[in-house]
Amino acid sequence: MIDFVVHDEGDSVGVVVVEGVTAGQELTGWIMDQDSEIKFTAASDIPIGHKLAITPLKNGDTVIKYGVDIGRVVADIEMGEHAHVHNIKTKRW
Repeated sequence: MIDFVVHDEGDSVGVVVVEGVTAGQELTGWIMDQDSEIKFTAASDIPIGHKLAITPLKNGDTVIKYGVDIGRVVADIEMGEHAHVHNIKTKRW
C-alpha cells in the first residue's frame, strides 16, 4: 500500500495520500518518475494531502515538490516530519 507520493527522486517532499498518518508509523512512498518505492517512519502526525519531508531541510533551504521550487524553509524539518505553512513559506512575498 502506498502512503505518500513523490514526483521525482530530486524532490524534497512527498504528499501523504492516506488518512491518519501518526508519528512512529512506517510509511511507503512511490516515486512516480522512477517507478520506485521508498520507506520512511513518520516523525509527526501528518494529515492527508499534506507534505512529508523526505530529506532533512534546514532553515533557508528551497523546498522542491513535483520538480518545482515551492518555497523556503523557515524552521528546520527533519526527515519524516510534517512540512506545511508552519515551517515553509512562499518566496513570492
